[in-house]
Amino acid sequence: MAQTLQRTPLHDRHVALGARMVPFAGWEMPVQYEGVIEEHRAVRTDAGVFDVSHMGEIEVEGPRAHELLQRLLSNDLDRIEPGEAQYTLLTNERGGIVDDLIAYRLEPFRYLLVVNASNRETDYRWLKEREISGSDVRDVSSDYGLLAVQGPRAIERLGLPPAKPFTFGEGRVDGIEVMVNRTGYTGEDGCELLCMAEDAGRLWDAVLARGATPCGLGARDTLRLEVCYPLHGNDISPETDAISAGLGWTCALDKQFTGAEELRRIKERGPERKLVPFVMEEKAIPRQGMPIEGGGEVTSGTHSPMLDVGIGMGYVPSSAAAPDTELVIDVRGRPRRARVVEKPIYRREETS
Repeated sequence: MAQTLQRTPLHDRHVALGARMVPFAGWEMPVQYEGVIEEHRAVRTDAGVFDVSHMGEIEVEGPRAHELLQRLLSNDLDRIEPGEAQYTLLTNERGGIVDDLIAYRLEPFRYLLVVNASNRETDYRWLKEREISGSDVRDVSSDYGLLAVQGPRAIERLGLPPAKPFTFGEGRVDGIEVMVNRTGYTGEDGCELLCMAEDAGRLWDAVLARGATPCGLGARDTLRLEVCYPLHGNDISPETDAISAGLGWTCALDKQFTGAEELRRIKERGPERKLVPFVMEEKAIPRQGMPIEGGGEVTSGTHSPMLDVGIGMGYVPSSAAAPDTELVIDVRGRPRRARVVEKPIYRREETS
């Protein structure tokens, strides 16, 4: 019997706008409205809005909440104050990535974790099972709606004051109370607006009225790939470690957290393989799972709307990971040349 897909508070609005709805991580989500290329370019040039209410929200509070998260998350929470956020990893004993997430420090002893939709239950169980006296872990996902408004004009269109990346604060958009998180998954300026679930529809309408283009999961994927943001389940997983994935910068290896010893060992000896971004040299679109000659594999691939060329990321032996190294990718039985590049694949000045 087919599992019933969950729906966000904005489901009816997506259908009314003619969105193509698809199953994603147990949810029925819009993959596109007018089209992926148009939506992608709207975010790169102006402002787009994504419904990301399927993401999970986990609150951790109590006098020992900070201590608990310092033991379980890879980054150093001592580096952030209330009102600041941090990209971090939940790691297992082998240094594998259970999830990548953003930790928002609401108060000295109260945190909000925004986690991937597909890992919400796993993350909650992982944290709850490791709870210590003086800490309380709660899944509060159903309480909230979350909209990502991204693009060079996003903040201007919302009428919000400027703020530094990875900070947050309370705000209002057309009278609706929101937590304005200066974070996102596109490589552009913008924010993620957290609101009460019952306010999500009014907030969506207000953001569209201010000129943001509605965008689906298709554009979200092409945007994040152009700037080399990893996708959990594709580029990173519990079987891939942070060092090999190029996420060593999120790991405070001078503190103790789950998997830290193994990650220190990998860093010291050097990873056997590395996650690299690449651009196709021949006409072809790489896709997840395609073999890379010499023992590598594509983990994400697409056609770049901004560069008009096939792009992707994949794991290759460390000896083939340097920028400008030529790769040969098996694209449906045909060898096609690609070149390793530096991150990000897309930079604004290339099209200016």
